[in-house]
Order: sequence, then C-alpha cells, then structure tokens
Amino acid sequence: MHALSLGTWWIHVASVVEWCVAIVLMNRRGLSGMAWAMLPALVSAMAACTWHLYDNSEALRGLVTLQALFTVIGNGALALAAWQLHRRRRVNGVGHGL
Repeated sequence: MHALSLGTWWIHVASVVEWCVAIVLMNRRGLSGMAWAMLPALVSAMAACTWHLYDNSEALRGLVTLQALFTVIGNGALALAAWQLHRRRRVNGVGHGL
C-alpha cells in the first residue's frame, strides 16, 4: 500500500465507490444497457487498485495488461451504449438538438 499516498488512495477508492453508485442509479432509471456497459470500466479500476494495493508487485504485472484490456472494452461498450441511447431517444422524439 506504500506505492500511493493516502490522498491518492482516497481518490482511487472514492472513484470506485462513485462508479458503483452510478451503475446502480443508471439501472434504476431504466438504463440497464448503460449500467452493463459501465462494468468493464469498474473491472479495470479494480485491477488498478489491486495492483497498487500490493505495491505494484512485478508478480502481479499482468493486472496492468488486464486493466488496459478492460479499459478498451469499457470505452467501446460505453460508446456503443451511448450511441444506442441517443438513437433510441431520436426515434422516440426526445432530445432534439443534442
């Protein structure tokens, strides 16, 4: 745990908690597609936090690759979910001019 300062840990943990809350709120608003699309980014964040928790151990270096992979998957999933949400709103006549 010495790899990061207390302030940096605070930001990491707060971001993960905030992301979890956002997933729950998206799902409650009926945006389950967006909520599911947010999960790979959460996995990425958890991989980063785990690697840092063990002082960036070389034995766990694979977590860096896992984080990168899930970041790419998450970005693609979120882009697709946002595009589908935009398309659905246009079909329903909501959000013209956005």
